[in-house]
Formats: sequence, structure tokens, C-alpha cells
Amino acid sequence: MSTLTEENYKSASVRRKRLRQLWIAFLLFPAVTILATFVFLPMISAIWYSVYEWDGLVRGDFVGLANFAEVLFNPQSNKFLFNAFFNNVKVFVTLMIVQNGLALALALLLAREPKGYRFYQVVFFLPVILSTVIIGFQWKLFLNPIFGLVNTFLRMVELDSWALPWLGLPETALGSMLIVNAWHWVGFPTLVFLAAIHRIPKDLIEAARLDGASEWNIARDIIWPLMAPAVTIIVVLTFIGSFNWFEIPYIMGGLEGSPAYSTDMLGLLFYRTAFGSVSAGNSDFGTGSALAVLIFIFIFTFSTIATRYLTSREVELS
Repeated sequence: MSTLTEENYKSASVRRKRLRQLWIAFLLFPAVTILATFVFLPMISAIWYSVYEWDGLVRGDFVGLANFAEVLFNPQSNKFLFNAFFNNVKVFVTLMIVQNGLALALALLLAREPKGYRFYQVVFFLPVILSTVIIGFQWKLFLNPIFGLVNTFLRMVELDSWALPWLGLPETALGSMLIVNAWHWVGFPTLVFLAAIHRIPKDLIEAARLDGASEWNIARDIIWPLMAPAVTIIVVLTFIGSFNWFEIPYIMGGLEGSPAYSTDMLGLLFYRTAFGSVSAGNSDFGTGSALAVLIFIFIFTFSTIATRYLTSREVELS
């Protein structure tokens, strides 16, 4: 009798385990389907397209790595590649300093819980939830040299010499877009940094204050090292976002990276190459796919190295 009961118990346990596995698979199926359809399948397709010659939508002969050589070594095309690449580098460095530096300062300020700090959290994060397309069109109107709010304000305060065609000059176009992007996204790293600060034991900070440590020393020697996991997240996401930057330059500067390719990005270059434009000519899926694969390899490699380095730094500081 006891043997039968034990067998029934084991059988019921196996059934519960199988039902649990089926339930987990059911819950994961939609996410896996979306990832396979919109991430993995396009990646595999890009690799496949990149090793063939294309005439519009018609696939030609197998060319191996010829499309990659075209992207990297053809002087007529790689000048656009290097220009776009260094523009993306400028974007990454600027956003790390301006956007994330401002986010850290705001997080340190909000961590002290000034009066109305919850309201400020909402205000700082509100632009993040707005559509990037709306943000781009909105600020394109604000920066209009004739009727834009920015130049109108400058003329009101008698700074007419500062009223420039912000998006029409190579010297100011990229900087203007970076300011818009920083305004749009500064709330996200602010909340990430703020959450990391709140995880630090308050007793540790209070003990440092009782020992006579200044606020600067507390921020540098206690808060900053213990924020390492949050810093890792923000650095990697900023890098990926900087080298995938497309919406704001496309909306505010156009597909050609106007003016004079000063706002050209790797994403814009890929779009022009794959689907055609005035400067790139007819669409070339092969060369465009090769460029997309190179961009992916670069982002994946650098992100992996940066993540491992920053994660090891977290281990050393813990």
C-alpha cells in the first residue's frame, strides 16, 4: 500500500513539473516569437544578403566578402563611412559627458530629497516617454531661424548675433541635435543613478558625515564606487544608443546628414546605401547589408569588452 502511495506521489510530482514547464513555455512563446521575427531573422537575412550581389530587389551572383571590401576599402564609399563613424564617436563622447554627467548631478541632488523632489522626478522623466519623432519635429520648429522659439527669445533679450540657423550650419547642427537628445533622455540615467544611490546604506553615508567627510568626498569615495553596476548599465546603453542613433538626425537633418554631412550617422549611411538616395544612388542591399553586419560586429564587440571590464570593476569594488 505504501509503495502504491509513493508511486502516486512521484507520478503527481512529475505531472506538476511538466505542467509548470508547459506553462513557462506558453508564457515565453510570444516573446521568443517576437525576438525571432524582428531580431534574429533580420540579422540572419542581413548576413545572407551581404554575400550576394543585388540589382535592386533581384539577387545576383555570390560574391563572398566583396561587399565588405567595397564598404571598407573603396575610396568613394569609405569616406562617408569614416565621416559617419567619427560623428557617432562625437555623439557617444558628448552624451557621456553632457547627458550622463547632468543625470548624475541631478540624481545626487534628488537623493538629498529637497522639497518637491518627487515632482522633479516626474518632470525630468516626462520627456523620456514622449515619441522621438514628436521630439524631433517639435525641436526642429523651435530651432527654425525665422520663427523658432529659440531665436525669437534671443532677439527679445537683444542677443540678435546669437540668433543663428542652428540646423543649417555644420558648426552648430550636430551640437543642436545632441542638446535635443540630452533633453529627451536625461531622465532615464537620472532615475537609474538615483535608484543606485538609494541602494547604498544610509548609515554608511551618515557615518562618513559624522567623521567630517565633505559632500564631495562622500560622493567621490562612497557613492560613486558603490554605483558601479548602474554606471555599467548606462555606459553600455549610451554606447549602443549612440551608434544606433537614427531618428533625431533623420528628422532634424534629413537622410543626407545635412548640412554637408556634418550630422551623418552610420544608421543614415546604412539606410541610404540599402534603399538608395541622392548621394548613394540606387539601392544596394548587398553593400548595405555588409555595412549593417559591420556595425553589428563593432557594437557587439565593444559592448562585450566594456561590460566585462566594468563588471570586473564592480567585483573589485564590492
